[in-house]
Amino acid sequence: MSAAPAEQPLGDRRLIDEANRIMERLPGYRVEIIGGQILVSPPADGAHARALTNLMRPFIAAGLDDMEAEVLQAIGIWLPDGREDYAIPDLSIVDADFEDHHTENNCYDPVAFRLVLEVTSSNYQTDLRTKVSAYANAKVPVYVIVDRKHNRLHVLTDPVQDKYDNYRVHAPGEVVTLPESIGAKVTLDVEAVLAAARRKPEAE
Repeated sequence: MSAAPAEQPLGDRRLIDEANRIMERLPGYRVEIIGGQILVSPPADGAHARALTNLMRPFIAAGLDDMEAEVLQAIGIWLPDGREDYAIPDLSIVDADFEDHHTENNCYDPVAFRLVLEVTSSNYQTDLRTKVSAYANAKVPVYVIVDRKHNRLHVLTDPVQDKYDNYRVHAPGEVVTLPESIGAKVTLDVEAVLAAARRKPEAE
């Protein structure tokens, strides 16, 4: 999901306290802190939600929602970039004991995350740039982006510092096999993923 930056809070208030105030004022919005900046995302559209539902199926079918792992939407990951940084990926594959790695503000240590996935919205550059650095710094092994702006599927692996050494962009017609380091063999049909994420034409 994409986001727009909010104004920085003033005074001695903690960023995370201000982020929580924004969440209270805007129910249904997603609030994150990345690079010391508060990002606010509006509720997802139907195609965004449909894409996530469809994407959960191959992970679950591969056994990634069993005794050793879980497939979860909108779970917070605590980021090492700043004292209060955290993100809320659209979809995550986490170790089954992720709750043992609770940190702060309903977030969990990156060590429990095997994969994070984002479906882009209006401010797609957040997912394609800002979060690439954030997730790489957190050493998340696999980052997948459903790029609705450019009709592509991005698969990033092998995090090193603030980037991924392996960054591949896939077009409709391709079938992508994700690294088995996530815990199972999972293949994604790029056209099917992008079709699910595509908004249906409005009736005239």
